[in-house]
Amino acid sequence: MPASSLAFTHDVTERFLRYVVIDTQSDPASPTCPSTEKQKDLGRLLASELQELGLADAHLDEHGYVYATIPANTDKTVPVICFCSHMDTSPDCTGANVKPQIVKNYQGGDIVLLPDRAPMTGIQGGRIEAPVIRAADHPALADQIGHDIITTDGTTLLGADNKAGLAEIMDAARFLVQNPQIKHGAIKILFTPDEEIGRGVDKVDLKKLGADFAYTMDGESAGHIEDETFSADGATITIEGVSTHPGFAKGKMEHAIKIAAAIIDRLPKNTCSPETTEGKEGFLHPIGISGALEKATIGFIVRDFTDEGLQEKEALLEGIVKEVMKDYPHSTYRMEVKQQYRNMKQVIDRHPETIDYAMEAIRRAGLTPVRSSIRGGTDGSRLSFMGLPCPNIFAGEHAFHSRLEWVSRQDMEKAAETIVHLAMIWEERA
Repeated sequence: MPASSLAFTHDVTERFLRYVVIDTQSDPASPTCPSTEKQKDLGRLLASELQELGLADAHLDEHGYVYATIPANTDKTVPVICFCSHMDTSPDCTGANVKPQIVKNYQGGDIVLLPDRAPMTGIQGGRIEAPVIRAADHPALADQIGHDIITTDGTTLLGADNKAGLAEIMDAARFLVQNPQIKHGAIKILFTPDEEIGRGVDKVDLKKLGADFAYTMDGESAGHIEDETFSADGATITIEGVSTHPGFAKGKMEHAIKIAAAIIDRLPKNTCSPETTEGKEGFLHPIGISGALEKATIGFIVRDFTDEGLQEKEALLEGIVKEVMKDYPHSTYRMEVKQQYRNMKQVIDRHPETIDYAMEAIRRAGLTPVRSSIRGGTDGSRLSFMGLPCPNIFAGEHAFHSRLEWVSRQDMEKAAETIVHLAMIWEERA
């Protein structure tokens, strides 16, 4: 069936609005999988909706993963393709009581987030300021003229990361099921928990999934296909100080919290941090500090596009710690580094068709494909190294992990259309 003859219908916005009001925030401090039971609330809804579409094997497993299959409807032998999105939202900003709003037919300028419901965020000259998505700070808005922009009221994140991806996959699945004349191979659907805390594929059953290649729908601007991510480690510095009674501490006490603060203070000021880097530059980023007089812990994430870059930054960190510890001769430290994920480009480059077909699907959806890198990671990073090559396709999400998060209805529709075209292309080229 020629791509030009497809007459798309969409319910992606209705689905998205239904999903974002379900609180699915993950919790890095929880040892369980999923880290929060409330993620299963959305998982149950998604599994039920997939079953209603006629996907008989759709189910939510005990770990919070949703699996489903759209059966092949072609006589060709086609590689099995999976589309994947995550259900959790970031711990960085509350996802409870999301109140979405739609700015229809956006015509440019700043977007004020319902000042009657938004909290006071600052006072200038006695005037209460509402949260504002400023066009100057969000240049991607310049490409959204005439679009319907979905935001929150400014009190929570929206959850477009990654409920936009969920809604797009569901919309595309519905369209494929309702249009059996569109030929495709078997298509697998995978919805994961806990991606935002780095555990999105900890309990995934790849044998049950049975896919040859996959795509995460978790990217930003419309038209983008991403084949490269950061490589990532986590580093923990544990300081053992010297505790004494504060009334008799002179010359004896070595305060673990103050040692930790000194380490943070010695980090590079003008480079090697998220706020001072861009492009292919990596960083050291403290994400938590806790403790008391005798013992304190600092958590870091370390990011770079190469393994060598990671090692350099970890050596820099330990060098800083050693220098600080010279001033505290009776205290000790321990540094632990754990691998989190690696740059998926090392795997994707061995399967160029995954990118070529995605770029053609984006063209057929009426967009100009842009191949780019992610200053972050996706489930696809780890899936690629687990034997399932998995680049990342745009979902349309912007300003994620913040109260200013937004997404365009039209961009979500284009992402759903890209999924349909991609399923067709894999069948055509088989």
